[in-house]
Amino acid sequence: MPKKAAEPTAEPLEQAAGPPIIGETDVEKRLEQELADMEARASPDAPAEPPDAPAGASAEAQPEGTFLRPPRRRKTPRRAEEEAPPPAPAAEEQPPADGAAVTAPPAPPERPRRPAIPMGARVFTIDEQGSVETPDDKARSDLLDLTESRKGGKILTGILQGVERNPKTPSMITAVLYHGDFKIVIPVNEAITPPLEFHSRNKGDVMHYLLTKRLGSEIDYIVKGVDDENHVAVASRMEAMAEKRKQFYNGRSAIREGATAEARVVCVIRTGVFMEIFGVEAYVPLRELSYQRWMDAAQYFQPGQRVLVKILSVNRENPEDITVEASVKQVGENPYEKVLSRYTVGNQYVGTVSVVDTRGVFVSLEGGVDCLCLFPKRGRPPRGSRVTVRIKGIDSKSNRIWGSITHMTTF
Repeated sequence: MPKKAAEPTAEPLEQAAGPPIIGETDVEKRLEQELADMEARASPDAPAEPPDAPAGASAEAQPEGTFLRPPRRRKTPRRAEEEAPPPAPAAEEQPPADGAAVTAPPAPPERPRRPAIPMGARVFTIDEQGSVETPDDKARSDLLDLTESRKGGKILTGILQGVERNPKTPSMITAVLYHGDFKIVIPVNEAITPPLEFHSRNKGDVMHYLLTKRLGSEIDYIVKGVDDENHVAVASRMEAMAEKRKQFYNGRSAIREGATAEARVVCVIRTGVFMEIFGVEAYVPLRELSYQRWMDAAQYFQPGQRVLVKILSVNRENPEDITVEASVKQVGENPYEKVLSRYTVGNQYVGTVSVVDTRGVFVSLEGGVDCLCLFPKRGRPPRGSRVTVRIKGIDSKSNRIWGSITHMTTF
């Protein structure tokens, strides 16, 4: 029901100057108007609303909502969006009226296709830079090593794995090493130093024998030429040894008498061992290998081993031919100085026969000392047999101990 509107009150001067303020009277007027509109639409004489608004209707024609009916935002169903037809393609241009032909625009150039990555080509590494090399990386690294050695004189190290001799030319003897897929060939004159005397023997046979005795040894070399296509390189060991001598036998920090150095066993014979000590091959006799009595050095050493040696002397008179004397046994302590106090004269001890020669029978006792005994009356004991010896004398100054065998046990 319509209510009687209240008379407007006088507005203060501050509000009259500003924008109009909606009060309770205006709200009541809008509510009365909306109720009247609703009653008019509900009467049977009201005109029917158009079924749909035109597609191009402006925003002003849309209902803005009322106090009683706020506007609702229509949501487009997802299903309708999926089933909406794709946009129609643009209509093709029609030829001009005079019938002139129209040249079609050139087709855009095709984008280059990305090459297919074979399966397994990508390597997932644990670290940022992978530590495991692929075969291609290894081959490239090997070639760079050989090139750096040929151009810059870098010293490479390898294991002597073969000795080749040309059947048509017996004097053509080469040492063979491998650096990755590359075969390293070293002529015999660039691999070992020839002996001073050949004792009426064929030079080629002697050099072949000396080179064969070095199979399995670790040697240094410098590359002189590389054949990339055939994966073959020519090198020189003598040049690498000369470079090592310049580095370690000259200057204040040079190797001198009394120093301890690491040596590489390159050749073993019965009476001693040839060792390379930083570019110098030194012969260490059997007596300097151990404080015990040995008969064959090949039973204790082999090419390729690394051992510590004590430098006994260095001769630098000829820089091109430096000689070194070394000892293996003097690196450690002399066991006789500590062990001889364990034994007393007149008592019996058990040991193992280590050496039998013209001087007598050497029996190895506990602690690494040998007791020299005379041949027993019951026969010569075999090497390695267990025997009982009676101590007859001890000389601490000469590190000697001697006795006699009282009992033998053969295994």
